[in-house]
Amino acid sequence: MPELLAPAGNFEKLVTAIHYGADAVYLGGKLFSLRAKAGNFSSEMIKEGVQYAHDHGVKAYVTVNIFAHNCDLAGLPEYLVQLRQAAVDGLIIADPGIFTLARRVTPDLPIHLSTQANVTNHASADFWLRQGAVRLNLARELSLAEIKRIRKAVDGELEIFVHGAICISYSGRCMLSNYMTGRDANTGNCAHPCRYSYRLVEEKRPGEFYPVEEDSRGTYIFNAKDLCLLETLPQLVAAGVDSLKIEGRMKSIFYVGGVVRVYRAALDYLGALPAEKWMHPEEISFPDELMQEIRRTGTRSTTDNFIQGRPGGQEMNYTSSRVAQAYEPVAVIRKRGEMPVVEIRNTVFTGEEIEYMPSSLMRIKVKISRMTDEDGKEKSKASPGNRVILRTEPGLGLAVVNGILRRRKRAEGTAVN
Repeated sequence: MPELLAPAGNFEKLVTAIHYGADAVYLGGKLFSLRAKAGNFSSEMIKEGVQYAHDHGVKAYVTVNIFAHNCDLAGLPEYLVQLRQAAVDGLIIADPGIFTLARRVTPDLPIHLSTQANVTNHASADFWLRQGAVRLNLARELSLAEIKRIRKAVDGELEIFVHGAICISYSGRCMLSNYMTGRDANTGNCAHPCRYSYRLVEEKRPGEFYPVEEDSRGTYIFNAKDLCLLETLPQLVAAGVDSLKIEGRMKSIFYVGGVVRVYRAALDYLGALPAEKWMHPEEISFPDELMQEIRRTGTRSTTDNFIQGRPGGQEMNYTSSRVAQAYEPVAVIRKRGEMPVVEIRNTVFTGEEIEYMPSSLMRIKVKISRMTDEDGKEKSKASPGNRVILRTEPGLGLAVVNGILRRRKRAEGTAVN
């Protein structure tokens, strides 16, 4: 089975991704990373994150994937040396200058080519492998047939994005944020203007705004649905893809844990199939529960993007920046036991029904019968940030540290039973 590669926007997300079954994580430092607003890791935290990953048998890759201007190169050699000292398992790079510098300064560190390098054909793949890349994260604008053609032509590792947000610009190279807000997406500071709602104003009629519509379906004209290649996983595995990557360093631990959990279950399901099933990978299907769980994590709806052919207008979400999320996190397990200690993430009351998310796709429903703080004081309501001891019916003796508790969202104004 391919590696399952998960996003780690901060240390807690790294822990969550590993808890729910990632084989590897990717993270960024405070500089040189394309997700400047993700929280990211200081140099010391990179060491801690890499050590935590290695202690759990998981690899850790670090993004150095900005498109650098001259001023951005200051301090880069020293930073690369720090990453080598932290024992990272690879560098994710897009810029040819940074690539060359890394090959010179830290030749022992494997380089994974970022999707922003736009590898869309086998000749380009061969070029980058000859330069010293060991892995290529192929452009997201490829069909399954094109991926197979590249796989047959080259021997290096191939990585494919299988889930997460899609940029409207080719492999993420976008200038819209820079023009509108002064925040450069290509140096990690994107303001995500593709998710904005737009209206039109005529210069001689200031203050009169008109809706911008496309096929009369709404105003979110740049808002692509989220990528989801779950149902194509058997064919990607059969094609010889080496790593399956999930986007989401800026997403919540609920999203990271939920998505990793589903793809881990999918890969484990595929790994248990008899050999004869792989004679026709296009006929392999998953239990319905996997796709249902993806929907519970909250997305902008889903699309398979270019994987079966060129996408059309139906791959956009014209009506809103995202679809309504049916579930939300309640708490994270911090100390296990029949009455675990949990850290609250959304306000919760006694009497509520919640669910525990184990590493498997089981849904363990319980009802909160009592909450106390760690000093034993009883609480009928717990707020975000509180640590409480949770008594439930049935008990949560199976829950483990870093596991997530969630609930179905209530309609506004709905009372707790």
